[in-house]
Amino acid sequence: MKARISVITLGVDNLEASFEFYRKGLGFPTEGIIGREFEHGAVAFFDLQNGLKFAIFERPNIARDAGVAQTGRSPTEFTIGHNVTSKAEVDAVMAQAIRAGARPVKLAQDTFWGGYAGYFQDPDDHLWEVVFNPAFLPKD
Repeated sequence: MKARISVITLGVDNLEASFEFYRKGLGFPTEGIIGREFEHGAVAFFDLQNGLKFAIFERPNIARDAGVAQTGRSPTEFTIGHNVTSKAEVDAVMAQAIRAGARPVKLAQDTFWGGYAGYFQDPDDHLWEVVFNPAFLPKD
């Protein structure tokens, strides 16, 4: 298998609320919610860097589509890392997320490995790490 991941999809409880959080609150570019004409098909895609798509899809619909039982939330299954170019940018992104309705989990602080990072949870409890990691500076 080639490492060619093109879409990351998060299960959400309320598509509309999560859509507003990511579109208005965090400013992610999107064409809007699509697929409403299909039963269990409403989804929203957001454009990220290098053609990567970020999607939100209601949890019961993911379970139905995949043919698995829906389980409870577990924010520690994975984290999404948002790497930025400075400590000040970490602080700015954390503040923006909190204004948008995110819950701060760990305020930004110096890390043991020489970076600077903080965590917040989106409206569906997914963990986002906002991090300045000098070894992984974004190109933009």
